[in-house]
Amino acid sequence: MTTMSGLWYNYDTMIKQLISLQNFTSVQEVQSGISKLFKKAKKNSQFYTVLRNQEPLGVLIPQKLWEDFIEDIEAMQSPNYLQQIAKSRAQKTLISSEEIEKELSDDI
Repeated sequence: MTTMSGLWYNYDTMIKQLISLQNFTSVQEVQSGISKLFKKAKKNSQFYTVLRNQEPLGVLIPQKLWEDFIEDIEAMQSPNYLQQIAKSRAQKTLISSEEIEKELSDDI
């Protein structure tokens, strides 16, 4: 069973990842070229918080990134997924990146 501290860790990690993808833009910039901003956001896998007078109005998110967010949120609500994470963290056995690469290449 996952503890509240485990859930907090997962959400905290997700929030930190979100913040690393965040940029800011003005209403004027959005009005002058929303398509350009979407292309830039898509290319860099980032989203933009739109500001007016330094106050946030909304968020401009490319479709792929939005779908990724939704998938992550759904996964975080899955008891099975959270149990798998807790079980993996409790394991004492470590697997090297080379072993993982080999296992993944064997699956292809």
